[in-house]
Amino acid sequence: MNDSADKQPPAEQAPEHAGRSLATPFRHPIETLRREIDRLFDDFAPGARLSAMRRSLFDLEPFRHRDRSWDAAPAVDVSETDQTYEITAELPGMSEQDIEVKLVNGGLSIRGQKYEGKKETHKGYYMRERRFGSFERYFPMPDGVDAEKIAASFDKGVLKITLPKTAEASQGEKRIEIKAG
Repeated sequence: MNDSADKQPPAEQAPEHAGRSLATPFRHPIETLRREIDRLFDDFAPGARLSAMRRSLFDLEPFRHRDRSWDAAPAVDVSETDQTYEITAELPGMSEQDIEVKLVNGGLSIRGQKYEGKKETHKGYYMRERRFGSFERYFPMPDGVDAEKIAASFDKGVLKITLPKTAEASQGEKRIEIKAG
């Protein structure tokens, strides 16, 4: 039997990066997942994942000082009392001039942006860094909010928005009489 007649040369396959711009590096899905998991762990314990065993020789992460105030969305708590709804947002490093609170399309919009520049000049080197970050959060307005009495305050990096309930909403419950027949 002639096995060589049945064998055909392997079809040429396109390289893995074919069809992609070389300017945008391809990341394997597992690598993307690993980076996302590392980022999530960093949210709980910044720097904990930077052990020598898991760091590449050219990894610059240990030299960066992550500032949590530049995250895309601030940490927010929403609570309810008998008389109000309250939204509390942690905005470290920001001032009230950096923040905007508006009623938009039946909801409450919180927007903020921050720019920071830093320049250092020492003998032998010059360094200049700039960072810009912005965010927007939107909260649908619950029924029974007195929109005219909404108030906001900002103190030590914490924004507190109070949404007072209307008199009807403050009652909480209303008994409905059931009629016979």
